[in-house]
Amino acid sequence: MELINIARILLRRWWLILIPVIITAVWAAPSILNRSAISGGYTTLILYSAAQQPEAMPPRDGDYQDIWLASELTVNALTAWVQTSSFRHEIALKTAENGLEIDPAAIGISADNERSIGQLFLSWPDADQLAIIAQAALDVLAERNLTYFPQMGSAPADVTILDDLSILPEAPPLANRFGPFIRIGLGLLAGIGLAFLAHYLDPTLRRREDVEQLGLPVIASLPKE
Repeated sequence: MELINIARILLRRWWLILIPVIITAVWAAPSILNRSAISGGYTTLILYSAAQQPEAMPPRDGDYQDIWLASELTVNALTAWVQTSSFRHEIALKTAENGLEIDPAAIGISADNERSIGQLFLSWPDADQLAIIAQAALDVLAERNLTYFPQMGSAPADVTILDDLSILPEAPPLANRFGPFIRIGLGLLAGIGLAFLAHYLDPTLRRREDVEQLGLPVIASLPKE
C-alpha cells in the first residue's frame, strides 16, 4: 500500500520532478555534446637510456659490469630528477625559447625506471603544445643533467631516446565522463524531494485514506464515474 501511495504522489506532481531535471539537463548538455569539454587531454611516453660518458669518468679498475651498474644508477638519478620542480622550470625555460609560455606546475609528469630504462610520462591539454613540451623535456634531460648531478664528471651524461614520440589522447577522469549524468541524477532526486515536500504541505484531502489518517470515520465515498 505504501508503494502505491508513493507512486500516486509522484504521478500527481510529475511536473515538480521535471523542473530540476530539465534545469540540470540544460546545464549539462554542453558537456555531453562537446567531447572536448570532458577530454582528458593528451599524453606521451619517453623511453630512454643514460650513461656517463667514458672519457668523463674518473679512472677506475673494473669490467663492463661496472659500466652497466653506473648506467642503472644514472637512470635512477634522472628518474628522480624529472619529478622535481627544477626539471619543470627547465622545461618552461626551454619552451619559452620556442615561443610557448607555460606554467611549470601545470605539466603532468610521472616517471619510472625498469631494468636501466627510464620512463617519462608527460600530459598536457593541447596536443601541439605537448609536442613542444616533450621535445623541451628531451633537450633538458640531455643537456642540463650535469648542472644537477656534478658527479657525472666533466661532461653531461649521454641520454639516448629509444622510441619515437607519440602524442595520444588521454582517457578523461571518471568524474569528467560521468559528471553531467551525475548532475542530472541529482536534479532528479531534488525533483522527487520537491514532490514529497509539496505533498506534505498540501492540506487538500483527495482520497479516503487521507481522511482515515486524520482519525475521521468515512461513511461513504463517491466513485470517479
